[in-house]
Formats: sequence, C-alpha cells, structure tokens
Amino acid sequence: MTVIRALPEQLINQIAAGEVVDRPAAALKELVENSIDAGATRVDIDLAGGGVTLMRIADNGAGIARDELPLALARHATSKIASLDDLESIASLGFRGEALASIAAVSRFALTSRAAGAAHAWRIEAEGGRIESTKPAALSEGTTVTVQELYFNTPARRKFLRTEATEWGHCDEAIRRLALAHPQVAFAVRHNGRAQLNVPAQAPSERVAAILGDAFVVTAATVSADGGTLRLQAGARVPRTRRTGPHAPAATRSTCSSTAATSGTA
Repeated sequence: MTVIRALPEQLINQIAAGEVVDRPAAALKELVENSIDAGATRVDIDLAGGGVTLMRIADNGAGIARDELPLALARHATSKIASLDDLESIASLGFRGEALASIAAVSRFALTSRAAGAAHAWRIEAEGGRIESTKPAALSEGTTVTVQELYFNTPARRKFLRTEATEWGHCDEAIRRLALAHPQVAFAVRHNGRAQLNVPAQAPSERVAAILGDAFVVTAATVSADGGTLRLQAGARVPRTRRTGPHAPAATRSTCSSTAATSGTA
C-alpha cells in the first residue's frame, strides 16, 4: 500500500524549477525582471554557454538587506505583495516569490547585495538548494546574481536543453523584449565574452530604433490605446519589411519578418 507523505523542501523546489525555469531564458527573464522591479536604471548581463554555464545579472537597484537575504531564497517570500488588495492591483513584473528559490534549487547560485545606506554588501550562496549562511562581500551598489551550471543536479532536465546557439537565441530574444518594454533602463549584454547589446537609457522611439532598426521606425504604424489604468503604446508593420539595425539579430537582418514593438504600463 502506498503511503502519502509530505515532500522535502529541496525536492519541492526542484519540481517547481521545472515549471518556473524550464530553460535558461526563463531564469534570465525572472532575474532581469527582479532588477527592474528593484528600480534599477542599469542592468549588466554576462552569459556563457547559452546561459547554462554562467548567468550573471548585476543591477544598481535598491538592494536587499542582510537579514532578508535568506528570505529571498525561500519559496513564496516576496517584497511585492502582502495582501489580496496588493494582488488585485499588482504593478510589478513578478510577485509569487518562487523564482530565486527555484533557480537556486537547480544551480550553483550566489546573490550579493548592498541595500541603500548599508555599510557594505552581503552575500548568500546555495548549491542545489542547500543554502549557506550570509557573509560580508564587496559591492558598490545594487544586487548581483550569479547562476552557474544550471540543472547540474537534474540531468533529465538538462538533457532536454537544445544546442548552445539555440539557448542563447532564446536568451537574446528575452533580453530584447525586456529592453524594448523598458527604455528607461540601460542594458549591457555579453555572451561568451563578446558584447551583444549595449544601449543607454533612452526615449522609447530611440530604443525601438536601437533594437529593431531605423527601417522599423520609419515604416511602422503607431498604435496607442488607453483603458482606465492601462495604457498601450506599440508599433506594428507589414511582414515584408526587413528588420535591420546594429542590434538586430543576424538571423533576422536578412529575413522577412512581422514584428511589433510594444510597451504597456498599469
């Protein structure tokens, strides 16, 4: 007869990781969204091996206090909501408090942060979900998250990853979507030591031109709509206009595509 039992926390986190971070791009998106929610005006991203070998995201956001670092790696612990009213009027990019715990459960993970006004930074590390104690660290501001060897302890999940080029392509697309939606944030991206994207904080039209090319700006139709507390601003073009520009992926510079640049605020 089978016995019903409660699962250990580490196994719960590994199962959740398969849902929350099914590939490196999903983990990257969660981490960059955390930086934006923290009020960062600059995000530096360093990847290797398509995001599997290394993923480092550094921002100049608000930072995390020392005594909150262990909570940051706990499931369903978040600074973004505290009540049902908060949930019904959510204005942040994330709120469930699962991403860091899930990523830390399937990687060699480190989070270094310096809260505003703190004398120095603090660092917390985890390997496969086993969390170590906090220790002093050197960091001038904000938060730096380092993820190494993603899925090292879940070989079945790692086996289903695609080639390095494919995984990098998904990461690249996730970054560009976030960069388009948040022109007020500067982004610098490197993959395997090579610069891939470097854009300052800029006006929305300048960001669209930087990511999608001047041709998109010239040929795109403007879409704008207001609906109570929601506002939509977008650009859309016909499929036969080519995507060009210094930061357009090489695969799309010579391929006909249908692209829309959108940003929305609540």
